[in-house]
Amino acid sequence: MKEEKRHILKPEQKALNINLSKQIYGSFAEIGAGQEVARNFFQAGAAAGTIAKTMSAYDKTYSDAIYGTEESGRYVCESRLYKMLDHEYSLMDERLTTERPDTLFFAFADTVAAINYKRTIKGNGWMGIRFQLRPHGPVNDLIVHVKMNDNNNHLQQEAIGVLGVNMVYACFKLHDNMPEFVESLDDGIKGRVSIDMIRLEGPDFWHVDNRLLCLYIVKYGLTDVAIFNKDKRSIHASEFLWKKDLMVVRGHYRPPTTVTLDAFSSGFKQFKEEAEVNNDSAYIIPEITMEYLIVDGRLDPNDYLDRADCLCALGYDVIISNCKNHQTLINYLADYSIGKLGLLIGVRELLSIIEEKYYNNQDGRLLVAFGELFNRNIKVYVYPAYFEKDAELINAKTLMVPDGIHFLYKHLIDGHQIVQIENYDKDLLDIMPWNVLESIEKGEDSWEIAVPKEVSQIIKEKNLFNYASKNTNIA
Repeated sequence: MKEEKRHILKPEQKALNINLSKQIYGSFAEIGAGQEVARNFFQAGAAAGTIAKTMSAYDKTYSDAIYGTEESGRYVCESRLYKMLDHEYSLMDERLTTERPDTLFFAFADTVAAINYKRTIKGNGWMGIRFQLRPHGPVNDLIVHVKMNDNNNHLQQEAIGVLGVNMVYACFKLHDNMPEFVESLDDGIKGRVSIDMIRLEGPDFWHVDNRLLCLYIVKYGLTDVAIFNKDKRSIHASEFLWKKDLMVVRGHYRPPTTVTLDAFSSGFKQFKEEAEVNNDSAYIIPEITMEYLIVDGRLDPNDYLDRADCLCALGYDVIISNCKNHQTLINYLADYSIGKLGLLIGVRELLSIIEEKYYNNQDGRLLVAFGELFNRNIKVYVYPAYFEKDAELINAKTLMVPDGIHFLYKHLIDGHQIVQIENYDKDLLDIMPWNVLESIEKGEDSWEIAVPKEVSQIIKEKNLFNYASKNTNIA
């Protein structure tokens, strides 16, 4: 069935709608470039019924006096935003709860750095709203991280103003429809901002899985990359990956098997042995792409959550991305000063990448296409596989590539930009994920020894991957 086209309101219509609501009342506190959100509500009219206070702690010393200092020394950061929300909402609660007993209170805050004159700052910020859905009810938080894509300061500030309006409107008017809630956030500014972290928490949203929100911001084109942690909470690269050495493992994880864990273990150990990698701060993270989530031509959110549950049970944070090309992910991570970057892939996936670049770039762009992927900070680690049963084991060095690319591939091997995983467990390589999945669906016993015990346990507890659905002997 074709999805019905969503009706999109203009920012002034959303702001006026909020202003005309007699119950909604709150304050705005904005640091840095985010001075435009409150202005949108003022210009829409009837703002006296909505706005209790606006303020701009633009000076850093003054801001520190109100909200306290940051250990990191940064002002555009997640912890700063939470301090602003804590302070501003507590003032609302303290001063107005008795005076306005039937009111839905909110506090909106943002801390934003727009592009500067020398273009050394691209433009990004943290924005949030703490809000009630019932008078005297609990408070909830919507937190986003935004990257601005316009190329001048004025346009970036304008986009931030619209995003702020969209956030307030979504919280009060769209909270019963999470896909529309997320999709509406870039109404009127699509392509001008990237929202690469979204977190919605609070007693009224206990049922909302933030991993689904990560999926939605990627699905609806608000970002190419989103991340959630092992506790199922949305997180942002700037808060935990800054200047770390990183290994990314792209895979289907349907389901993660003992081969998956062996690839992680052996690949990450080899990565950390590199001379330029800081062993103490090196990090490994699995990545699931939208392309890998499409099964039989459709994207099933429950199948996505099944994979996410397994990876979280194994203790991993997870990237969900729309980065069919590794270069898109590499460009995203470059903004956070990642040190050495390792890409761990299976030998089948490596052959697929090579063939795609070769057959799609036979007009002189081949060297450019490979040069983008294999730069000085990136190394590709290749895990071996059997392409067919009883066939010869294939690794990075024995992989047969098209004749027209053989010289280039040998150059990358000789230059140690493509390396094979050495200390892997050969006894595990007969395990094929698609056979494991079929065995799970049939409710057979054989699959349990092919997956880690944490994965086996959660599959049976939550009936993941259609566990036993094809076993007619099960009532």
